[in-house]
Amino acid sequence: MSQDHISKLQTATREKLRKFNSLRGREVRPGEFWDVVVVTAVDGSQKEAYELQIREKVARRELPLGAHYLVVSDPPGSKIGNGGSTLCAVKQLNEIYGKALSELRIVLIHAGGFSQRLPSASALGKIFMALPLGEPIYQMLELKLAMYVDFPSQMKPGILVTCADDIELYSIGKEERVRFDKPGFTALAHPSSLSVGTTHGVFVLDPREKCSYLEMENTSCLCFLHKPSVSKMRGSGAVCKQQSGLFSVSDSEFVYTDSTYYVDFDTAESLLNLLTELGPLSCEIDAYGDFLQALGPKATVEYTNNTTNVTKEESNLVEIRQKIFHLLRGTPLNVILLNNSKFYHVGTTSEYLFHLTEDEVLRTELGLLSSAFSVNMSEDSSGSCIMYSILDPSCSVGAGSVVEYSRLGAGVSVGGGSIISSCWIGPGESVPAGVFMHSVCVNHQEQTGFVTIFFGIKDNLKHSVHAPAFMEELRFFGFTLSKCLSFWEMDNESLRFSGGSCSLWNVCMFPVCCDQRSSFSVSLKMLQAILGGSTSLPPENTKFMSMQECLESKNLDEMLELRRRLRDDITQMKLNI
Repeated sequence: MSQDHISKLQTATREKLRKFNSLRGREVRPGEFWDVVVVTAVDGSQKEAYELQIREKVARRELPLGAHYLVVSDPPGSKIGNGGSTLCAVKQLNEIYGKALSELRIVLIHAGGFSQRLPSASALGKIFMALPLGEPIYQMLELKLAMYVDFPSQMKPGILVTCADDIELYSIGKEERVRFDKPGFTALAHPSSLSVGTTHGVFVLDPREKCSYLEMENTSCLCFLHKPSVSKMRGSGAVCKQQSGLFSVSDSEFVYTDSTYYVDFDTAESLLNLLTELGPLSCEIDAYGDFLQALGPKATVEYTNNTTNVTKEESNLVEIRQKIFHLLRGTPLNVILLNNSKFYHVGTTSEYLFHLTEDEVLRTELGLLSSAFSVNMSEDSSGSCIMYSILDPSCSVGAGSVVEYSRLGAGVSVGGGSIISSCWIGPGESVPAGVFMHSVCVNHQEQTGFVTIFFGIKDNLKHSVHAPAFMEELRFFGFTLSKCLSFWEMDNESLRFSGGSCSLWNVCMFPVCCDQRSSFSVSLKMLQAILGGSTSLPPENTKFMSMQECLESKNLDEMLELRRRLRDDITQMKLNI
C-alpha cells in the first residue's frame, strides 16, 4: 500500500474521530447521529453486562446523548448465528417502535458470542474491548460509531448491520459521500487479495458497468460468494485487474470483499415476514452468507446445499436457507466500492497482539498510542501496548505484549507476546512470554471470588473432544492435560469438565481465590510449573473452575467496580505527576 493511500486514510480517519469526539457527551440534533444504536447479545446475562456498561458510558458522557441505546439478546435455546440475531433484533425493534420504525436510522452491531478466540473480551464483551486511543479512552463501541459518524445524515430510514470485532477505514473524495439511499441491500466493498477473499464474502460485479477508478464508486452486484475458493472466484468473474496502483491493495489481481451492509426499511419489513415464515429458529443463520447469497440477478439456490463453512450442521439448515433464498430473491444488492479502504479483524489473540503492538500501518492510520490512560513511567516497555493500567516505574513489559485494566507492582516483568488483562500482579512476579492471563471476578459459594485464567497465546480453546477419555488430544501450552496435572500433583480423575463437551474452554483447572492479587499469584505458579517442568501444588481445598463456569457465575458489579477504582486511581495519579 502506497504512502499516499496511508496518508489519505490517516487524514480521513482523524476527521471522523474529531467529528465523533465533538458529539460525545452532548445532545445530538435530529439527523446528526443514529436514532437507535442496537447491540446484540447471546443471552440474558450478556445483555445485562452490556446494558450496565452502556449506562455507565452515557452517565460519564462518553457517548452522544439523545440516541436510544438498545441491547437485544438472542432467545434461549439453539444458537441462531448473527443472521438469526438480525431477524430477532428487527422483530424487537418493530415491537418497541411500531409505525415509527419507518422513520428511524439504526445501526445494528453484532456483539453476541463468548469470544473464545480472545477470552479477555468474554466476560464484559468484545464491543467493550479497550483501544489505545481517545480521551476518555475508546472501546470498540466508540470506534465503530466514530468510523460510521458520516453515515446517518446520508441514509434513508433503515438498518446498518455490522460486527463488533472489525475495523473499517476508508477515504473518499472531498465532494463524495457514502450514501445509503437505494432500495434493498447496499454493501460496502473493499479491495482485497484473492487469499483474503477465501475467508470473506466476495462480490461479483456487473462487467458492463465501467469503473471510474475513483476512491469511491457505486455499482450493482450480480451475485455474492461466501468464502469461495480461488477457482470459484475466477470462474464467477469476481477477480478484478488493478490499474496503475490506484487501489489500496498491492496485488495486480484482487477481489472486492464484504464488511458492513445497509437494509432499507421496506426490506427490513420483508425480514420480519421472513422470521414469521421460518418460525422459532433452531439453527445458525449467517447474516452474510445466508442473506447476501440470495441477492443479485445471478444468485442461484445452489449455495443452500453447501455446508462447508458451517460449524454445526442442523438437519433443517438447508430447508431454512431455501426459504431465505426464495423470500429474498429479486431483492437488489447495491455495492459501494471503497477503493482506498482497509478492513482489520481483531477477534483473535494473535490479531489483537499484532494490530496493537506491531502493525505500524494501522498505528499511523488510526493514531494508536503505546500507552493510553495509564500511569506507566517505565522505560522498559517499548514495542508494547499499555491501556487503562498502573505500572510501577521498575516494571518491564516485553515487546509485542498488551497490558490492560491491570496493576503491576515493583519489579514485575512481563515476557514478550503476552496478554495481561484485569490482573493485579504483586511485586517481583515474572510472567513468561507468549501467555494469556486474565482475572475474572465470580460468585462462588455465596462469596465473591477471583479466578485467573491462563492459556498459551496459540492454544485452541474451541477444539473439543467427545469424552474425557479422549482428553489427551487437547493441547495446553503444547502439553497433554495429564502432563500438566502431574506438575500440580493431581490425577486425571480429579479433573472435571463443565458443560456437554470436553475442551480447554470448559476444563475445570483454574483455582478460585479470595482476592484478585492472590488469584494471579496462584495461577502464575501453576503456569510456571508447566513451563519449567517443576511442581506447584495449589493451596489445600482449592476449588477449580473453567472459563465457561467463570462466565456463568461472573460478578458484573464487582468487575465494573474494580474498573471504577482503577480509573479513579489513574486520574488521581495523573493529577499528581
